[in-house]
Amino acid sequence: MTELLKKTRRIALGCEGSANKLGIGIILHENDTSTVLSNIRHTFVSPPGTGFLPKDTAAHHRSFFVRIALQALRVANITIPDIDCICYTRGPGMGAPLTSVAIAARTLSLLWNKPLVGVNHCVGHIEMGRAITGASHPVVLYVSGGNTQVIAYAEQRYRIFGEALDIAVGNCLDRFARTLEISNDPAPGYNIEQLAKQGGRILLDLPYAVKGMDCSFSGILTRADELAAHMKSGGKGTDGEAFTPADLCFSLQETIFAMLVEITERAMAHVGSSQVLIVGGVGCNERLQEMMGAMAAERGGSVYATDERFCIDNGIMIAHAGLLAYETGFQTPIEESTCTQRFRTDEVLVKWRK
Repeated sequence: MTELLKKTRRIALGCEGSANKLGIGIILHENDTSTVLSNIRHTFVSPPGTGFLPKDTAAHHRSFFVRIALQALRVANITIPDIDCICYTRGPGMGAPLTSVAIAARTLSLLWNKPLVGVNHCVGHIEMGRAITGASHPVVLYVSGGNTQVIAYAEQRYRIFGEALDIAVGNCLDRFARTLEISNDPAPGYNIEQLAKQGGRILLDLPYAVKGMDCSFSGILTRADELAAHMKSGGKGTDGEAFTPADLCFSLQETIFAMLVEITERAMAHVGSSQVLIVGGVGCNERLQEMMGAMAAERGGSVYATDERFCIDNGIMIAHAGLLAYETGFQTPIEESTCTQRFRTDEVLVKWRK
């Protein structure tokens, strides 16, 4: 432990595979600065109109892990002895993909005789967002395919102020993309965003389901699916005008993003913060950033967000959060190097923050 505390230059390799993105990243911490040495990612893309099944996603991760790891090492221009620890996503996520990557990370730990560090996926997003943007004490909106949470830091925990009561916002978008048979390449949510930019002529009426600090998206999705079926059969809107897939995508985005802005603003008022940090794959959405920015500006605040390199699931965020924990003395024994589909953000003791 004494040697660990004395060392000022540390390198971690992070492995992410909680969903359809396999990511391996290598990060350097030196003299209170973080440097991304490599951040390699490969995505499992399923056919239009379908989702990604756990078994197929896990098979993808197993197939590509070695070549992605080797590529990350080449890009980082380091050797195995340079690495201080191996970090992996312990959860939350899809069981089979998580297991595949956890086994691979455990194998590297044993082969290379390196300490292993299990990382909470959500905390990885938050810490990477803070490192990239420089946000000091933000309210965090974490929005992805599997999670929707409004979070703020207090007393060495990331406290959850509000969350989705059923499906996550990203899952709502992904499933609606399936309804419209929109391509999953590069991502269904991205393609909905591009289609929504062509809409705006009509704002279709969808349920607005905010319940205190929480949101519900399943009813919105059901109504959007009904309207899509009505559109495909030649039906028209309540004003008698025909509507298009672009109008549907626009209306869906406007409604669910307005809900997210509302609960985020309420959390900002509660904790007295003027900063919003948006993380997770849906955080790449420019319309969400625009709507959140307008709200923050009215409060004299600001919005922080990253681009797709760091918003979308990646290995570098796992390396960064894992190395932060490792620097406090945390390690995951091999016999405890499990993974779990349910691992809440507020379960993690954030010892590296005061």
